[in-house]
Amino acid sequence: MPSTLPSPAARFAALPSLLLFALFFAAVAISHLTLLRLPYYWDEGGYYVPAALDFYHRFTLIPEYTNAHPPLPNVVLGTLWHLTGLSILTTRLTVCAFAAAALLAVFRLCERLTTASVAIAVTFLTAVYPIWFAQSTLAHADIFAAAFTLSAFALYLPLQETDRRKLVWVAVLFSLAALSKETAIVEPAILAAIELVLLLRSRAKSEHLKRFLALSFPVIPLIGWYAYHHYKTGFTFGNPEYLRYNATANFTLAHISLSIYYRALHLFWQRNIWLAILLAAACLFLPKRAEIKSLAPDALRTIGLLIAGNWLAFSVLGGALLTRYLLPVYPLILLVCVAIWRERVRQWPALAAVTAAAFIAAIWLNPPTSFAPEDNLTYRDMIVMHQEATAFIAQHYPDATVLTAWPAAEELFRPDMGYVAQRIKVFPVENFTNAEIQKAAQEPGKFDTALVFTTHYTSPALERYLMKHPQTQRGREFAEDRDLRPAEIAAILHGEIVFKDSRNGEWAAVIRFSRSYEALKMPYFAH
Repeated sequence: MPSTLPSPAARFAALPSLLLFALFFAAVAISHLTLLRLPYYWDEGGYYVPAALDFYHRFTLIPEYTNAHPPLPNVVLGTLWHLTGLSILTTRLTVCAFAAAALLAVFRLCERLTTASVAIAVTFLTAVYPIWFAQSTLAHADIFAAAFTLSAFALYLPLQETDRRKLVWVAVLFSLAALSKETAIVEPAILAAIELVLLLRSRAKSEHLKRFLALSFPVIPLIGWYAYHHYKTGFTFGNPEYLRYNATANFTLAHISLSIYYRALHLFWQRNIWLAILLAAACLFLPKRAEIKSLAPDALRTIGLLIAGNWLAFSVLGGALLTRYLLPVYPLILLVCVAIWRERVRQWPALAAVTAAAFIAAIWLNPPTSFAPEDNLTYRDMIVMHQEATAFIAQHYPDATVLTAWPAAEELFRPDMGYVAQRIKVFPVENFTNAEIQKAAQEPGKFDTALVFTTHYTSPALERYLMKHPQTQRGREFAEDRDLRPAEIAAILHGEIVFKDSRNGEWAAVIRFSRSYEALKMPYFAH
């Protein structure tokens, strides 16, 4: 007689969502324990944290530099700092909480579409996927938007008939996602387009009309934000430089075509996700297990359209081709893969274990290709390099005027970024290419120290390849844009390297110049 006792996975799924959230939060925080007190990284210090500090200090929704990102992350962080005190630990734990909420949404979504065992596997794979893992403590708006978006998915995707209460929550959650990051409007827009097509084709028009209206609602608060932004600043979508970088400069066929290629790599190749997809493709050649119910065709179609819609949308939207824009899509890809494994292979947990091992390895191991440091823990190497270099300057040359580039200029000039205790004057340059260093050489009296570092990260293996193949297109681009090495910069500027360190392709150095002059008095303001 078969057992009627629920499986361990089913018992786990039966736990209250609040308890599951607490468990997920503890797991995220503990797994990121060594990262919780790191100073702010790159875009954190360049926009998101300064914007939140503007709300914290002045309760202004629009940051000083009027980039038109919606204000919800700023409000959340600024409010929590008032309650707990201004600290990096509060920031990191807040992001952990949103990452945990997103994982809870992934779990509930997968449980409702498949089984508790699949939900556990997909949630774990999502948590250890390097891009997701790295973003789980970084104060970027994308993790906030992902938490709200995935929570909306968990309510909407299994919806079989109109549930007004659920539709209201879907509208609210997608609105909060859009007010966290404007590009999060892509997900409800895709789903609204699906409902519109069904509305035109189906006889049950009232059902699809209600869903269409709920999914269309998030555009209203987003329009309200832009109207308020225009009223306050005169710019609807941010200042002209921001708008050009993130929108108008990208509307060329060449840029979009290249972006489609790179977004395909981000979605289907990056950080060993290809392994999960390859295993799923191989499983399709095996017969289905009769006792296993497949992922519902409607759900599979919707997930496919969401993946394709994000692929296309983020090939056009956004200036930098950053993988974090695709955070809500990775769990959907993994859900499809794990569902296929389960319906075709009895020992599918072994496939999940192999994939998890590949993901965990990729958190630390780098491929011989180009990628953003924030795609795994390479970003930590960069932070540590900058910590050591800025600490050296603060200890030995606290009164220096330092030639450096963003984000180190922020790190030295703004103590609230977590690198220095007292403000240090800077002389900013765009980067450390030969052209920029030659320009700086024309003004030797304006700085007496330099902090140079990796501004265009390239893995050591790829750099060696490009250096050996200078006639290729990538080789020429690398030669034109590469950062000069500390010894080259010291030679051009006639300085002495007094500090140098490197980690896995990230490097930083401090160069000192023996000259006496009146230090630059003009204060530095960040980009």
